[in-house]
Order: sequence, then C-alpha cells, then structure tokens
Amino acid sequence: MDDRSRYESAARVWTAMRALVLEQEDRRREVAEATGMSFVRSKALGKLARQPLKMSELTSLLAVDKPYTTLVVDDLEKRGLVVRSVHPEDRRCKIVTITAAGREVAERAAEILGRPPERLLELAPEELALLDRVTANLAG
Repeated sequence: MDDRSRYESAARVWTAMRALVLEQEDRRREVAEATGMSFVRSKALGKLARQPLKMSELTSLLAVDKPYTTLVVDDLEKRGLVVRSVHPEDRRCKIVTITAAGREVAERAAEILGRPPERLLELAPEELALLDRVTANLAG
C-alpha cells in the first residue's frame, strides 16, 4: 500500500470512528439528563474522581478558561459534589476534591459513557475480536 492509499484508508477509519463516537453514539446529552447538570460539570467530576486537583490543573484538563472553571466548581460545590481548600504548600492555590456524593455522580456518568455502542454489540465475534486487538495496539 502506497503512502497516499495508506493515508486515505486511515482517514476513512478516523472518520468512521468519530462518527460512531461523536454523532451516532454521543452520550453527552444522556449524561447531562441523568446527572441534572451540564456535561462539562460531569466531566470535571470524572477528572476529580481520579485525584484532587488544583484549579489550574482542572482548567487545563477541561480545556476551558479560568473564569468558567470557577463557575463550574462554584456550582459543584453548591451541590455538595466537591469541596475547595487551600493548597497546603501554596496558599494562593485552591485544591478541589470530590465528595462521596460527587463520586456517585461521576460513577453514574462513567457507566453511561462506558456502555458500548449498539453498533459494536452487533459485530460478529471475530470482527469484535479483531477490532479489540487493533484498538489495544493503538492505545498501546
């Protein structure tokens, strides 16, 4: 396979993967409805479920600006899903930590996002096994 054919093949695969994940099986609305909050808020809880984060780290992981992160964390704090505290080594920084209630919401969102798309469940076992091997190699 020449370079152009390889590129075109990779582009077709990427287009199909994006369509499956972001168009046909976009679960962001379902997450928002199940959690009663915007997807970005659920995404923030998912990041915080792994570990407490500085506000600046959360801003970077969410790919939003600082004022929006503050709004998100303010709302999550009002809902009792996170707590903010002063960083022990740098009093200028705030650390955001998920609460038990926040962890429950994050787990519900993760369940929804982790559910395989119907199109994958419809694949023949050998097709699914091949796709599993290929994606495992990609995730490498």
